[in-house]
Amino acid sequence: MKNFLMFRSSRSRMIALSIVDMITIVLNSYLALFLRVMDDSRELKMYLPGIHNYVLINVITTLVIFVVLNLYNRVWSYASAHEAVSIIVACLSSTALQALGMNLLFIREPRSYPIIYFMLLTMTTLITRFSYRMLHIMEQGMARSKSRARNTIVIGAGEAGSMIITELKTSRYLNQKVVCVIDDNPFKKGKYIHGIKIVGGRDVIEKYAEKYNAEEIILAIPSASPKDTKDILRICNRTSCKMKVLPGMYQLINEDISVSKLREVSIEDLLGRDTIDIDLESVGEYVHNKRVLVTGGGGSIGSELCRQIAAHQPRQLIIFDIYENNAYDIQQELKRKYPGLQLDTLIGSVRNTKRIEGVMEMYRPDVVFHAAAHKHVPLMEDSPNEAIKNNVLGTYKTARAADKFGVKKFVLISTDKAVNPTNIMGASKRLCEMIIQTFSKYSNTEYVAVRFGNVLGSNGSVIPLFKKQMEEGGPVTVTHPDIIRYFMTIPEAVSLVLQAGAYAHGGEIFVLDMGEPVKIADLAKNLIRLSGYTLGVDMEIKYTGLRPGEKLYEELLTKEEGLKKTANDLIFIGKPLEFDEVHFLSQLRELEEAAIDESRDIKEIVSRIVPTYHIKPEDKKRDEESYEQLVSLGKASHEGPVVSTKEPFEKIGNGKHEKSNENEGGRENE
Repeated sequence: MKNFLMFRSSRSRMIALSIVDMITIVLNSYLALFLRVMDDSRELKMYLPGIHNYVLINVITTLVIFVVLNLYNRVWSYASAHEAVSIIVACLSSTALQALGMNLLFIREPRSYPIIYFMLLTMTTLITRFSYRMLHIMEQGMARSKSRARNTIVIGAGEAGSMIITELKTSRYLNQKVVCVIDDNPFKKGKYIHGIKIVGGRDVIEKYAEKYNAEEIILAIPSASPKDTKDILRICNRTSCKMKVLPGMYQLINEDISVSKLREVSIEDLLGRDTIDIDLESVGEYVHNKRVLVTGGGGSIGSELCRQIAAHQPRQLIIFDIYENNAYDIQQELKRKYPGLQLDTLIGSVRNTKRIEGVMEMYRPDVVFHAAAHKHVPLMEDSPNEAIKNNVLGTYKTARAADKFGVKKFVLISTDKAVNPTNIMGASKRLCEMIIQTFSKYSNTEYVAVRFGNVLGSNGSVIPLFKKQMEEGGPVTVTHPDIIRYFMTIPEAVSLVLQAGAYAHGGEIFVLDMGEPVKIADLAKNLIRLSGYTLGVDMEIKYTGLRPGEKLYEELLTKEEGLKKTANDLIFIGKPLEFDEVHFLSQLRELEEAAIDESRDIKEIVSRIVPTYHIKPEDKKRDEESYEQLVSLGKASHEGPVVSTKEPFEKIGNGKHEKSNENEGGRENE
């Protein structure tokens, strides 16, 4: 009863509104006649009885029309132009029915009476309905006045911007005040949108952010190109405002544009890379309905490879990884998304000859993507023999198994750190490329390598590290203020890897265009800003010095390799460096024995095989000091002599391998 009396129930509001409508219909019926003949008492007496006789019928028919057109069950607190149109249609219908009824009952009325009545009825009905909205806005204003609203700038005076501004102004849950609108269209400057002035283009963002003491900027141009988005966000990044963006148009198809769709600005937005287009048909030709094996399939790159390959409907997808948790995660994801996919998830190491050959023999893959590798530069500097065992020997064994069991295409995932390497990880990947080039000359399998730089968000990359450091209160650590890197998102890199594989004929080293290099220090500063911190106030950057084996900049091509274009503007082919394959294979045998024997000279051995690998003097000195310290602490241990494995490096080509006394159960399977 209390809710009814306080008009809190929908039924009580409907009854109250219908009573108000009855009163306004009666008043409008007499008022329309009075306004028409107020100077002529004779005409008033002539027409008044007819109005009096018809008023009850008019009230009933009008209420019926209002019910049919849903004027009693709408949420008038959020009334808009659509509701206004419905009111006009209802009032016009009521007026027309009244005129028809009076004519049928031979009730006389002035010819201008229906027009005056329609205008009065429309006006009073609009007032009664939209008074709900006015009260709602007043309540919001009172609620907002209790707490200070955040000054907000909206960029974009188009449809998306209009919807965002409307929601910010009307929602009782959003305590934000739109102070101005930014739009690059010069014809919109000085005009108003929902009462908010459009003050100019992107060049005045900083000026008005300071003028209005803005706390938040919303980029509401979902159709903007990545380059425009990057340029605008870089300007916004120079202010102290928190930034939010609407997702791109492809994410908004069939969805409403609203504040709930806003997201925080990401580092990817600031990279400003144009959308990467790949030839889906050519990719599909060598992946669709094929058996595809992905080694390291649970890693950052490997798992994304599995996702994109699964989308091309392979006959069978085999995930091979030594780390069961990652393999399980991608397995479950693909099972949910592609229930019809024939998926096999296997645990094992590419260093185990019997295991990798057993997998190749059982599944007979058509295509192999070799993504299994140790990739952390500082860790590999401290464990160089593991880098050789996993990256170099693992690649050799996988490539040999691919040749032996008739794989059609073998794609190695390489890195820009393989160019003029200063660390053992980069040198090991250069050795992997050399292995691929060697196999390509003697095998029917098409072996290729794809080289690219850092990927955003991958395991061990700087972005997750920076975020973790900020969660812990900082500081954010950067090795050097001038260090630069090339960056690409994981899906971008994998798309180009798939495309490069389609271009492969054997022996190529494909190089991906990584765009403009990015200063890591700038990346850290942007991430600090995007996370809502103020650099130098509540978050610091600490420079720690270059780590062992780390370079200030990475290269994608050596000077000798040159560059050749492909059909895709973002994929190039580097001319392979020439080397003696026979001598190289004998050097690999020496390298294998040294790695298994845990040789302290492994880096020097690698530098003799890879002429472009130069060990930094300070890194060499550090390694020697570390070893001497271990010896002095009694922690260095030496085991007895190790039996040679006699890997048949010299016997490759067309799958015609001879086992020649391989110790398959020994260290080769470690």
